[in-house]
Amino acid sequence: MASGPIIVTALFAPADFAWFDRLRSLHYPKGRTLVPAHLALFRHLPPSIEEELDRRLRAESRAACAPQARIAGVTQQGQSVAFRLESRELDEIRARIAEAFAPMLIPQDAAPSDLHVTIQNKVSPKVAAELGARLAAQLQPRAIVIPGLASWRYLDGPWEAIARYAFSRSGRCRRN
Repeated sequence: MASGPIIVTALFAPADFAWFDRLRSLHYPKGRTLVPAHLALFRHLPPSIEEELDRRLRAESRAACAPQARIAGVTQQGQSVAFRLESRELDEIRARIAEAFAPMLIPQDAAPSDLHVTIQNKVSPKVAAELGARLAAQLQPRAIVIPGLASWRYLDGPWEAIARYAFSRSGRCRRN
């Protein structure tokens, strides 16, 4: 089994990914973008759990419909700007996985869900505040399609794909 921490992300539909990634490319400092736009659910899972994580992600994706998500706002903290997302269903999936691996989670992954897509990072607070204000003024809350989950291996910067897990599209999908 390969080494290197495992990252778990929610996947975006192609149009949503293109929109986030275009904004990230425009506003991230040149040469600092090692990975495309993403919605991280877990940032540092130990490689020792890879097989069990694969089983759990397969089970979650088979049992669930594509979660509903929406952009709920813009956050700006220090040197970064991100879109804040809300998704009760994605939060529930994340909570079940966090519970299963609780003793192995780093503090950031053990903390409550913080769904966001970083658009800018590692800039001066003034530059981040300007972009945050501009994006917030233009923001119109919108639905985001989450067709699946993915696992990745962190390789000291870039990520290596491990697996993708598409959510169920069967007739069993009902919304409350």
